[in-house]
Amino acid sequence: MFNKTADNTERPNSLAHTLISKATEIVGDIHFTGELIIEGHVKGNIYAEDDSKALIRVAEKGAVEGEICVPSAIVNGLVQGDVRCAVHIELAAKAVVVGNVYYNLIEMVMGSEVNGNLMHIGTSLSETKRLAAEKKQLPFDQTSLQKD
Repeated sequence: MFNKTADNTERPNSLAHTLISKATEIVGDIHFTGELIIEGHVKGNIYAEDDSKALIRVAEKGAVEGEICVPSAIVNGLVQGDVRCAVHIELAAKAVVVGNVYYNLIEMVMGSEVNGNLMHIGTSLSETKRLAAEKKQLPFDQTSLQKD
């Protein structure tokens, strides 16, 4: 009805929007495409394919108890669990994440809070492993710490 053109056919590549309202609590995992807006409470994991254009928004009063694995996220509420964003994550002023944040590109506004680790996801896992191995092999030069 809302996603149709004048000749009553579906629009290609149109994003679906899903709202979990303030008075709603979902118990269970969610798999979605398009945009998911959480103003209520979700107890479960939330997933979207990394190669999709999916976006999750956790509103100021919204809360998620579980893991979030999506390409892009905007968080301004509470997330109790790890957050993995293959493309982009924005942590707004009232965001609280109790868990690790795995990101490719991150924006943090003053006031946002992460109670866990921030872990950058490299462009490829093999590149990340190679860089980590090289870092371990580099000798630590203590002379650079001495004052003249």
